[in-house]
Amino acid sequence: MPLIKSISGIRGTVGGAAGDNLTPIDIVKFTSAYAAWLRAQPAGGAPRLRVAVGRDARRSGSMVSRLTVATLQACGVDVLNLGLATTPTVELAVAHYRAHGGLIITASHNPAQWNALKLLNARGEFLSAADGELLLRMAEQGGHAFAQVGALGREEHVHDFLKRHIDMVLALPLVDVEAIRRARLSVVVDAVSSVGGIAIPQLLRALGVARIAELGCIPSGQFAHNPEPLPEHLTEIAGEVARRHAHLGIAVDPDVDRLALVCEDGSMFGEEYTLVAVADYVLRRSGGGNTCSNLSSSRALRDVTEAHGGSYAAAAVGEVNVVEAMRQTGAVVGGEGNGGVIYPALHYGRDALVGVALFLSHYARQGQPMSALRAGYPAYFMSKNKLTLPPTASVDAALGAVAAAYAAERVTDTDGVRIDFDARREWVHLRKSNTEPVVRIYAESPSPEAAAALAKGVMEKVASLC
Repeated sequence: MPLIKSISGIRGTVGGAAGDNLTPIDIVKFTSAYAAWLRAQPAGGAPRLRVAVGRDARRSGSMVSRLTVATLQACGVDVLNLGLATTPTVELAVAHYRAHGGLIITASHNPAQWNALKLLNARGEFLSAADGELLLRMAEQGGHAFAQVGALGREEHVHDFLKRHIDMVLALPLVDVEAIRRARLSVVVDAVSSVGGIAIPQLLRALGVARIAELGCIPSGQFAHNPEPLPEHLTEIAGEVARRHAHLGIAVDPDVDRLALVCEDGSMFGEEYTLVAVADYVLRRSGGGNTCSNLSSSRALRDVTEAHGGSYAAAAVGEVNVVEAMRQTGAVVGGEGNGGVIYPALHYGRDALVGVALFLSHYARQGQPMSALRAGYPAYFMSKNKLTLPPTASVDAALGAVAAAYAAERVTDTDGVRIDFDARREWVHLRKSNTEPVVRIYAESPSPEAAAALAKGVMEKVASLC
């Protein structure tokens, strides 16, 4: 599988030929380029650069981590080695230790044969598009100088930063530990055999959750199911929640930046509605405010935000784009519709731990079953599709023609083309793939039939234009 090189890092399957997969040679190549990029930053002239490194529990993680740490040391960079750590834990560690950057070894929701290097700047956030492109050019150019023996980087092992992360979450004014403790909650956790198996139960105990049933909470990296927390992969936890008569279920991906919730009857709360519910709570308790998500996320967040008197903004797909838009609009909460909650009062990064704490505070204070809480939010249904075009087709021209065809509606072209049919409370978003002649088409409407029909109609129009 060819390496996927993007602004957020380098991702690929482990093993095989260098350049085509994620091999030791590729790991050294891109890690040394990252060190060179750090040297080119305004603070890069510091006598000692320092980088926080953590990894998820997938089986290749230890090997990749040793190569990464050794390469950074060879480049004269000191390493704060957090070992097994969630993505948001590493992000917070960068800021806490005033490190110059961070590197997370995780392929997120990808299957076990994948791994990746996720790269952070000095704020503990993913690189901007410009910085990411510069780093990739530096990697291809190569020729990076390595440190002399007297200037090799040092390695420091940090074993307690997850506890600090949890303490930071507990200290947030909107996290209501007393309400959660009084609710005597019974929770089932599915951590897909990765670092969430350490982090989520520890957080729940600190929050005073009464009963915790653990699925996949031994961080072996032996994923019992596809690690992406989608409904079709969460059948086991859904059954356990219903069988145990638990209040709810909590599922996370391998690096714990996505949060999915299960209702007391085993039905899915809906990954799009994780952010909606958390935002509702934050806006209620904050007296309103602005929110932000990406263009492919549910309209429900906009509805809830406006009901609280705030303004909603949509950003291009990608965490770095949402963070930038949140800063520009002063959003008090935001994220992505894949269950990624960003709460700036803690940090600008998707964080399932803060998502859990805020959601449980909301749930405990509401005092109603999960299914009833979910039913109280605007009902929308999404249809996700992709359309493969002929190799000779001009995707950009087709998207431009679609935008022109729907010019009477509200059209946004900052990331592909999104068309909002406000009178019908529905939208469709078209984005092209960067690697193949494919258009991804997401549509949302108040009924599943209407969403499917909207997607089908737009797909037919794109096909006819090509």
